[in-house]
Amino acid sequence: MTEETSPDGKYTSKAYVTNGGATTAYSVRGELVINDKNSKVKNIYWNYREETADISWQDNDTVIINGHSLDVLKEKFDFRNQ
Repeated sequence: MTEETSPDGKYTSKAYVTNGGATTAYSVRGELVINDKNSKVKNIYWNYREETADISWQDNDTVIINGHSLDVLKEKFDFRNQ
């Protein structure tokens, strides 16, 4: 759906809309691509009842996805754990 690269180019955050089926709402799943390690991917964001993603970088290690600020080295957001 959308992607943004960190200011230093080390990371790329990508967001996708997922469909859980006829009886569930859409969700946004966000992943972090580590650009200098053969595109290793880590899931860092998953939120229910969202259909769009707004991604911005606060600094080289902090991404903001739909208002949730995450230190990509230490944090992730998953609605199931809230």
